[in-house]
Amino acid sequence: MSTPIEIRAPAEQTEGTRSQLLRWLKQPGDAVIENEPLIEIETDKVTVEVAAPATGVLREILKHEQDEIAPGELLGRIEAAGAGAGAAAPPPHTPATAPGAAAASVGVRVIAPANAAPGRRTSELSPAVRRLLAEHGLTADAVRASGSGGRITVEDVLAAAAGTSAAAKSARPRAPAEAANQDVAGPPAPAPQGAVRRVPHTAVRKRIAEHMVQSLLHTAPHVTAVFEADLSAVLQDRARQRDDFARRGASLTLTAYFVQAAVAAIRAVPEANSRWTDTALEIYDSIHVGVGTAVEGSGLVAPVLRDAQALDLFATARGLEDLVTRARTGKLTPADVRGGTFTISNHGVSGSLLAAPIIINQPQAAILGVGKLEKRAVVVEEAGEAKIVVRPRCYVTLTLDHRVMDGDQANHFMRVLVQRLNDWPA
Repeated sequence: MSTPIEIRAPAEQTEGTRSQLLRWLKQPGDAVIENEPLIEIETDKVTVEVAAPATGVLREILKHEQDEIAPGELLGRIEAAGAGAGAAAPPPHTPATAPGAAAASVGVRVIAPANAAPGRRTSELSPAVRRLLAEHGLTADAVRASGSGGRITVEDVLAAAAGTSAAAKSARPRAPAEAANQDVAGPPAPAPQGAVRRVPHTAVRKRIAEHMVQSLLHTAPHVTAVFEADLSAVLQDRARQRDDFARRGASLTLTAYFVQAAVAAIRAVPEANSRWTDTALEIYDSIHVGVGTAVEGSGLVAPVLRDAQALDLFATARGLEDLVTRARTGKLTPADVRGGTFTISNHGVSGSLLAAPIIINQPQAAILGVGKLEKRAVVVEEAGEAKIVVRPRCYVTLTLDHRVMDGDQANHFMRVLVQRLNDWPA
């Protein structure tokens, strides 16, 4: 009898990074084809698929849904095609497996949000998805897909089913027994007025919530300093250089200026680029800036621009464009979202003037918040006379771990950052 093919978790994560097995897309006894999606894993706010390392039959599952897993950990085993009497041959339309392919390493790709294509074939759906569709009386075309290549996931079906269930319940009176069915122990809560739609938490959203609570309530005392920046000089420089940057292959965004200004401020206050440990403050020489990016269907991720201290404005703009594009098309890898030493959250792009505190991305020591840019009336001194002028300004905040820095250091950081923006490109 041949040796079973091992299925292992991706080994490219940093030691200590937590990962969770979201779901198996096949069950023991199911035929599998080399390189088809087999497992979904959530790590560092990125959901990845583990592909089957060989064609054959899934014989053993060692780690189950919601289990925490370590990099390289053994998850299950496949019996290669032809190795035993129970081995299933691949479907007729599947290309034959190349010799030696059974020993191929496990493939990983990031799940990209995508809309479901109409007319999806049943053969394109995983067994779990087919079962849930049948249980809830849904068709594939009625479900919005978020999986790679427009594939429907189990979460997609559950979300669609929840919406359908809520609509059906709103159309009929609730029975007393149904009203008493509660999610928590204790006396029944008063029935809410109107229809209620229950949306199950995604694994990514639960992980973000856990991370935020841990950072704010159990790890770091958060303090926020608020300053205001005048971006007149930055906007003039951007107007002057934007077309040239575009011709050279980079979109010049305001975030690039904030990254450059943050680097200058970190050089003045290195503690902002550090992490607290029980025995010492570890200050990093390299500045790896995480940039908060909203991704539809996945929440907020922070892909990391590495070695920002070595980049000029053009290289910064080009690096940011690459990261943001890959984040919004679902092409980030786990390596793209780990190892940051400082984070910038440009919440103003969605209209927010001020956000405080912005939760620190542990184990970092600080996070910079950038509010909405708008024209404001301000008082300036010109030739010894006070005048009211209109300037493009925004609030900037530094939320810090108070164990690492005190108020004076935070204010010094912000003075350097704001001065760098106000006097650009000096």
